[in-house]
Amino acid sequence: MPGKLIYLMGPSGSGKDSLLQLASDDLLANGCRIARRVITRSAESVGEDALGVTAEAFARMVEEGAFALHWQANGLSYGIPRQIDDWLASGLDVLVNGSREYLPVARQRYPDLLAVLLVVQPGMLRQRLLARKRETAAQIDARLARNASFVEADDGCVTIDNTGRLEDAKTRLIDLVMDARRRT
Repeated sequence: MPGKLIYLMGPSGSGKDSLLQLASDDLLANGCRIARRVITRSAESVGEDALGVTAEAFARMVEEGAFALHWQANGLSYGIPRQIDDWLASGLDVLVNGSREYLPVARQRYPDLLAVLLVVQPGMLRQRLLARKRETAAQIDARLARNASFVEADDGCVTIDNTGRLEDAKTRLIDLVMDARRRT
C-alpha cells in the first residue's frame, strides 16, 4: 500500500523548520520521511535543512526531471526531489515543506495528500519576523496581509497552531501523521 504525502505549509516565521527539526526522529520512527528541499539560496542563511543551489543548477535539475514538485515564491525556486515517489511507492509516508500557493498543483499530482497549515497568531508572527531582521517593516506588513488571506481560505487544510509551545505543535503533527497512516 502506498504511503501518504503530508504537505506542510505556513508563513515565514511560523516555525516550520523548527517543528520539522524537533519532530524528525519521531516521524522517522513512525515510517515517515522528511524530504529535503532544493532551494536557490544558501540553506545555512535560513537554518533550513535544504540543499542550496544556483538558479542555473536549479533550472538544469528541472530540465532533467529531478523534481516531483517545484515552484517559485518570493523570488526563489524550490524543489522536492523525485525520490519522494520511491518512498511513497514503498509504503513510507513523506512530509514535505510546501508552498500554500502551489497546493492546488500538488493536489493534482497527489490527490490524497494531507494538507497541513501551520498557523501563528498575527502579533506573534510579526514579532518573529521582526526578530529575524531580514525584511523591512513594509515587507513584513505585506507578508502578514498575504498570510491573512491564506488563513481565511477554506481549502481543506488541517491547521496546527504554533503560537505557543513548539512541543505542542510537534505532538499535534505526530498525531496527524499517525492518524493518516491508520486511514490508508
